[in-house]
Amino acid sequence: MANRPHNALPELPPTEPLETRAVLKATTKARAALAALDQAVRRIPNPSVLVNAIPLLEAQASSEIENIVTTTDDLFRFAQHPEDSAAPEVKETLRYCSALFSGVQSLERRPLTVSTAIEVCTRIKDREMGLRSLPGTFIGNPATREAIYTPPEGKALIAEKLGNWERFIHDRQELDPLVILAAQHYQFEAIHPFADGNGRTGRILNVLLLLDTGLLHQPVLYLSRYIIQNKDEYYRRLLEVTRSNAWEPWLLFIIRGVQVTAEDTLAKIDLIQQLQLTMRDEIKALTSAGSNADLLDVLFEQPYCRIGNVIERCGVSRPTATKWLSELAADGSLLDVRLGRERLFINQRFLDVLTRADTSAVGDDPTLF
Repeated sequence: MANRPHNALPELPPTEPLETRAVLKATTKARAALAALDQAVRRIPNPSVLVNAIPLLEAQASSEIENIVTTTDDLFRFAQHPEDSAAPEVKETLRYCSALFSGVQSLERRPLTVSTAIEVCTRIKDREMGLRSLPGTFIGNPATREAIYTPPEGKALIAEKLGNWERFIHDRQELDPLVILAAQHYQFEAIHPFADGNGRTGRILNVLLLLDTGLLHQPVLYLSRYIIQNKDEYYRRLLEVTRSNAWEPWLLFIIRGVQVTAEDTLAKIDLIQQLQLTMRDEIKALTSAGSNADLLDVLFEQPYCRIGNVIERCGVSRPTATKWLSELAADGSLLDVRLGRERLFINQRFLDVLTRADTSAVGDDPTLF
């Protein structure tokens, strides 16, 4: 199977039962964590604080799994202004973010489909991505050409298997949505329908499925961090499904990831709200802005804040915007950084909350697949 196309990849659902006792117990915990997260996001006065930031971190981690490495600084710096000076890796990672939001918008027009996957992959790769038609694709060591897994070949066969993947997502209403999520994610990665971008597309589809099923109403689940922290186990569990139909360990791994990621994001929300209260007091005490809510919002919506952001959002002159930001920087509330002719005011404490270590790792050292 490693060196031969897995054209006999079984359709979903598998013959093995998916909703075992252990799996159902795990879904109960994960669903509760997701519900708490969803409610917390709905209660936030300005959910853009999370909706702007979490997808960037998701894009960074998901791209890093594919060895596209960027820094948080570069991502937030170029998020609103992807200039030509940005490194190719930064631009490609930002395209992941664009693909995610494009997928979110597509759900307003239609449910999650094969067309959604094609649209997402096309956005990620910045070129039209059709289904694979040429042989030779394998997963393994590109230097030695040693294959660990070879996906199905033939455009017609791939389209047929994707059709089954789509029907499984929508026709298995008797299954818990998180079971569907984990099962479809395995199947999509096993089909490997595109010449490139399959991993990132599949991870975006996970978030879109949570939105499509109503388990979340905003794309704020940062699941790729869990995957990269447990990369070795992630790929091992995938292969164990292929080799020995080991569905339960795979399902438990993914559902556990949803739970711990939701819990960690919920904890971040609490810390962010505490920091917002602190910075509201700082703005009032240190600047002539008083308790300007728009200034507070912009510092969290755009943690790499430009003077122009404050001018536009707060409706003030450049001297006033500059004065407010400089006053906060002078006291250490913001970092004042000059990059060439550009002046950025960085909400470093907010970034520290977003990127702080969590407890989702289970101890496996990340290794390449």
